[in-house]
Amino acid sequence: MNETSVTVVGNLVDDPRLRTTETGVDVASFRVASTSRRFDRESRRWIDSASLFLAVTCWRSLAGNAVASLRKGDPVVVTGRLSTRTYERDGQTRTTCELEAVAVGPDLSRGTALFRRSPRGGGPAGTAEAVSGGDEEGGSAPPAEPTVTAEAADGDAPDGEPAGELAGAGVTGV
Repeated sequence: MNETSVTVVGNLVDDPRLRTTETGVDVASFRVASTSRRFDRESRRWIDSASLFLAVTCWRSLAGNAVASLRKGDPVVVTGRLSTRTYERDGQTRTTCELEAVAVGPDLSRGTALFRRSPRGGGPAGTAEAVSGGDEEGGSAPPAEPTVTAEAADGDAPDGEPAGELAGAGVTGV
C-alpha cells in the first residue's frame, strides 16, 4: 500500500484532547499550524507566507504521552501518514487533510526539552506510575515537570543572520 508520509514543523493550535474508543483504545487529537517563512534581504526581515492547518490524530501510548506533554502554542515536529477525509456539512461536500501521527516531539530548534521515558505497560510519562520510578527499592524518580524554553524562536542564527533562505518552511515530504 502506498502511503503519503510527511513531517510537519509548526505550533499546536489547541491543547490535545484525549478520548477512549469503545474498544478501550486511547486517541488524542489536536491541530498544528505551520507557517512558511522566508528572509527578505532588501528589508532584512522575516516574511510569513500562508499557514497550513492540519488535524493530527495520535493512537495508544502516543496519545497519552501527547496529552501529558503538549500544550497550546508549543513548537512541535509531527511525522505521520497524510490522508484526506470528505464529509458533508450544511448541504456542502467538504474535504479536509488529516495527519495520523507516528511520532510527535518538541521542535528543539526553538527550545530545549527534558525527556522522560514512559514506563513499560504504556502509561504516559507524566502519570503517577512513571514519576514513582517503578522501583520500590529506592529507584530515583525523574524530575516532576519537563522543561521547555524558547531561546532563538525567530529563526535567526546567534549572530543575527538568517539560519537559511527558507528557515521554518514547515513541511517536508517523503
